This record gives sequence, structure tokens and C-alpha cells, in this order.
Amino acid sequence: MAQYQTLLYYCYSPIEHAEQFAADHLEFCKSLGLVGRIIVADEGLNGTVSGTAASCQAYIDAVHADPRFAKTDFKIDEVEEPSFIKMHCRYKSEIVHSGLRNPEIIDPNKRTGIHLEPTEFMEMKDRDDVVVLDVRSNYEHNVGRFKNAVTLDIENFREFPEKVKELEQYKGKKILTYCTGGIKCEKASALLLQEGFEDVYQLHGGIIKYGKEAGGKDFEGKCYVFDNRVTVDVNNVNPVVVSTCKNCGKTTSKMINCANAECNEHFTQCDECGWEMEGCCANACKSNPRKREYDGTGYYVKVSQPVNFDKISKRKYKNFAPKTQSKM
Repeated sequence: MAQYQTLLYYCYSPIEHAEQFAADHLEFCKSLGLVGRIIVADEGLNGTVSGTAASCQAYIDAVHADPRFAKTDFKIDEVEEPSFIKMHCRYKSEIVHSGLRNPEIIDPNKRTGIHLEPTEFMEMKDRDDVVVLDVRSNYEHNVGRFKNAVTLDIENFREFPEKVKELEQYKGKKILTYCTGGIKCEKASALLLQEGFEDVYQLHGGIIKYGKEAGGKDFEGKCYVFDNRVTVDVNNVNPVVVSTCKNCGKTTSKMINCANAECNEHFTQCDECGWEMEGCCANACKSNPRKREYDGTGYYVKVSQPVNFDKISKRKYKNFAPKTQSKM
């Protein structure tokens, strides 16, 4: 049995003094020995954290004890080692960058597409009156996507609103949106409804939950995740590889970052080309002075700094004490 877990979650719920919450929450996570990446905004939380099973359960319990986040759905993966090196918790304007910041128009707590559980999504996705829509970025759906899904040419989710006009041809059909964990679909489906699409749905829990509860049937390739694993397997029913090496075109599911730190592009590259190109996406990157040493993995992370528990203990933790965990 794996010694560690990785938690993927989000929750749209208003947070007062969110910037201070982020600073306090960072130290709380460090006190549990967790590593990961959490985004805090006035509209809620979006995070992936990793640690021992006990630390992860303590974190889940603390989040659920807070009335603001009691509905949070955690996707739990068993992993052989923590999926991050450090712990980050940052305040940003949105928990997923969409540019849709007006709660009077787009508010996932008020109006979104109908949530479909994985088995419901699986039953509906192949109907003639249904369009399955991938709302993720190019580098994500290039390495894995649902069979026959409509994909959009976007580098970042903030470009999604500009692409809605390209979907006009599907207005008479049921639109089933999906993403990695569900968070992008909350705003994507809300925007589609705002733009006059009448039958809009979203895969509850995203690709990750679909893999766990429906076996990942008809999800082709791998699922991109935002941690050191880069991609994970989803389909244990009828898996196939759909991605190809950017350099030679050979089928491969290996996804890396370009060794050139100034480029850092996400792309798929076979092992043979990896060594030949020294982990770079193009020859120009091979000669760049900021090219990092390629070790065959294509992962480049900063060295972790030890947690200063003496410093943490000096902070006031009344909001984190077991009796008042609801405030976290």
C-alpha cells in the first residue's frame, strides 16, 4: 500500500479577508507536513496537496469542519511519494484564471450546468443529441481526451470565453463539459448558459473522478495533472495512447517541460528524441544559455527548503486548534 496520498479539490465559497486567509492557511498546511499548491481567492479555494495518509485526512477533516467548505469534494490518489517538493498557498483574483470575475453574471454558486455523476456522463456521452466538450488547454487535451470530444485551440482557460462563438453550431444539442477535476466546468458551463445554450451539463469531479468511478471508459490517452506526476492513467477499460512525439511523430504518452527555462513548453517527446534533443522542444532551445541539464525525466523543480517549525509555533494558531477548526 502506498505511503502517501495526493488530494485534488476545489470549492466555490466566499472568503472574507482571503489574502490573510492564504497566508495563515499556508502555515497550517506546513504544520501538517503537507506539500502542494493552493490558490485562494475571494470566491473560494482550489488546491492539490500531498502528504502522508494521516496528514491528508487531518487536512480533509479541517476543511470539512469549516461551514464555508463543508461541501468540498476531495479526489484522493494513492501515491508512492509526495507529488510536490514544496508547499505553496497564494492569493489570486480567481481560483481558476478565466477572466469571468463579475459574480452578477457568472457565479457557480447560483447557476451552472447540471452536474452529472461519472456513470451518468458515461451513459449520455454517446447519444446522437449530445456533444462532449473539453474545456481544457491544448497541452492537456493533446495528451488525453474523451473519444470524439470537441476540443478548443486555447493555450489557457482565460481564452475560453473568446471561443464560445465557435460552438454556436451545437446550440441545439446537449453540451456535456468536462475538465480535470471539475473546477473549469463550473464557469465554462455557466458562461455557456449565459450565452444562450439551453442544455448544458458538466462532469462532476472531472476526469479524475470518472476514472475512479467509471473505469475511465473511452478516455483516450492520459490525464494531465498539475503536479510532479505530470500525467496519470485514467482508463482501465479500453486504454489507448493518442499523443505523439513533437519531434519525430512516434506514438508516446511521455510529457515533459522543455529543458530551456525560457521556453518551458509542455510537450510530448519520446525517450529517443529526449536524449537526442537534450529534453528540448527545438534546436534553438538546445543552444539557449538557460538550458537545464536533462536527466531523462523532463521534470525541473526547485530544491525544497525545510519547514521552520520554530517560526510556525510562534504564530497564533487559535484558528487551527481542534476545537475551532471550522475557521481553519
